Amino acid sequence: MSIERKGYHVGGEWCESKTDTYIPVLDPSTGDTIAEVPRCTSAEVEAAITSAQEAFESWSKVSLSKRVQYLFRWREVIHSYLDELTELCAREHGKNLNEARGDVLKALEPTELACALPLASQGTGAMQVTTGFDCSTYREPLGVVAGIVPFNFPAMIPWGWMVPLAVACGNTVVLKAATPTPLTAMRMLELFYDEAGFPAGVVNLVTCTHHEADLLLTDPRVKAVTFVGTTRVGREVYARAGEHGKRVQAQTEAKNHALVLADCDLDATAAAVVNSAFGCAGERCMALPAVCVEESIADQFVALVKEKAAALKLGRAYDPTTGLGPVVSAAHRDHVLSWIERGINEGATLVLDGRNPEVPAGCEGGFFVGATIFDHVTEDMAIGRDEIFGPVLAIKRVRDFDEGIRIMNANPFANGSSIFTQDGYFARRFVRETDGGMVGVNVGIPVPSAYYPFSGNKDSFFGDQHVLGQDGYRFYTRAKTVTTHWFDDIARRGQLDSWEGTVERI
Repeated sequence: MSIERKGYHVGGEWCESKTDTYIPVLDPSTGDTIAEVPRCTSAEVEAAITSAQEAFESWSKVSLSKRVQYLFRWREVIHSYLDELTELCAREHGKNLNEARGDVLKALEPTELACALPLASQGTGAMQVTTGFDCSTYREPLGVVAGIVPFNFPAMIPWGWMVPLAVACGNTVVLKAATPTPLTAMRMLELFYDEAGFPAGVVNLVTCTHHEADLLLTDPRVKAVTFVGTTRVGREVYARAGEHGKRVQAQTEAKNHALVLADCDLDATAAAVVNSAFGCAGERCMALPAVCVEESIADQFVALVKEKAAALKLGRAYDPTTGLGPVVSAAHRDHVLSWIERGINEGATLVLDGRNPEVPAGCEGGFFVGATIFDHVTEDMAIGRDEIFGPVLAIKRVRDFDEGIRIMNANPFANGSSIFTQDGYFARRFVRETDGGMVGVNVGIPVPSAYYPFSGNKDSFFGDQHVLGQDGYRFYTRAKTVTTHWFDDIARRGQLDSWEGTVERI
């Protein structure tokens, strides 16, 4: 079987790379290679920046109304190709079809948010702020912006978090697609031009390593960088791009916790935890890999969670009956398995073992890890503290609300947190006291709609303005405040010729 060799995309067209290194894209369900993408050269990354800079000169002058019309068309294109994009996302990433469909659909909400640009981007103004003077503040595009994409959401992150608001605000984009999962982003780029009709160069795409991508952090033509990935790399991106005068929003790691109180709806809570912990095989920064549960119900809760997790059907990502697909690569599978071994060595109780799971015929080469549950995880265990990014759940038994919130807030990450309770007093205390930037009350994955910011805290985020919501508009624009005065007869006689000269008339 011939393997398709991809190129990179600049100026509205695909280009053949001059690299001598191509990176395989695998089907995690089988381990088969389904495509190859280039490790683009530094010159090719620079060409993508140049293309975006040239396109910015005209795109930034397009009216708000017309930019929004492009985005309305783009929204309909995503709907029209939803099934194709879902299949492609599942095949290259490993998440099941429902999860892959959700990944693609999550590119729609930010597009709809971007369609509200003429309203949401309005500045402020006042007449007669002092005698004869008016002031207005406008929001203007930055220029070229870069998006550094992770592997875990091939549609939502580049085409939801990075492109819609950026281009709506008048910027142009260079995407560095994730080399393990670039195909969905590439196909969406083709549709962006061929079906939605955007002008050439508005969005450009490369695949490369961090060595070539360093240009996105240092080239003076790039004005802002959106990054999603590990905390270690996010810190480096934040520091290096900031050193070169760029805005940065870096979404990084998480170890989200839930606090389960004794008065919760036990069955519904267990179902929510299983979905949150094992959905997308745990490969999402809003997964729920740790739960603090009150001791009085812990035995019942663990039994329920084990029963529901064990019932998840392992299989090909693109089999409609699959509940739990593979992780993205052999290296990541081995990484997750090493964490399971570490949890055992640390003394946690292995309640459900996901090592060496049974897989369907033809999937023997796939990268599968079964749902795994540890009980009696304590504060000194790394398995309950660090991000694993796999289908592994750590259960911590606590005496009460106060011990639970203390343990949760001691974690260096603060992306999201949830409480399961029917008690309004404790729910309100939790909302106020948790460090989590996105908070759920009886919600396992408290990801807000795109109209609100994705607001991680502590070591889960580096920057000032988060992605999406009003933060997103502000991140992709800069303020310009204009003071206006029209000279009248008094001014022409020299009695009012400067702002300072009006002080006595304020």
